[in-house]
Amino acid sequence: MAQPNPYLLACDNPSALLELLRSNPTIASCQDESGYSLLHAAASYSHIDLLRALVKEFNVDVNLLDEDGETCLFVTEETNVARCLVEELGVDYNKTNEEGMKAFEKMESEDENPKVSAYLREVLGMPAAPTTDSPVGPLNAPPPIPGNMQVNVGTMSEQELNAGEAEVDPEFKRRIDELAAREDFDSEAAQNELRELVRDAIAGSSIETTGRETRQRTE
Repeated sequence: MAQPNPYLLACDNPSALLELLRSNPTIASCQDESGYSLLHAAASYSHIDLLRALVKEFNVDVNLLDEDGETCLFVTEETNVARCLVEELGVDYNKTNEEGMKAFEKMESEDENPKVSAYLREVLGMPAAPTTDSPVGPLNAPPPIPGNMQVNVGTMSEQELNAGEAEVDPEFKRRIDELAAREDFDSEAAQNELRELVRDAIAGSSIETTGRETRQRTE
């Protein structure tokens, strides 16, 4: 009869795995081609009793490393499992992986297991990780001002604010008055002419030229 896969048992049937280990203790420290061990599986799937048995009963090194230089703490997803590994089983929470990251740093870099990461920060005596719930600055902030430009922020008086309103081009005013006096002022042609005058006023065009072109089109 073929032996059941111990890694599958570690995932979904830890009690059956314990029976298998007691009949064949040599497989307790086995690792697959990636260095993944029964410890890693037990930690990942939060089987605390299996973790305790592997370390205390079968003498598996709690700091067993996979091919990335990571202990089972790196794959822990629940705080109570991390607490058991750190406070009871003595895992090395200062261990760094092949990328030079501790377990909590890897979790934060992958945006995973925030509660476990917070616990490990506490164990290491580090401040809590910064949150991203509230933006630090204003949304859609404007780009920085180029070094060769200067902006002066101040207030304008009412006289300064209204100064531009008094400078109305008399020719524009005359043409608008003429349009308003026409009997067909509400017609589409007159309204189009009015809109064109307004566009020219906004664009800063010469009213004399605009007026001549308008009269030529309407005469």
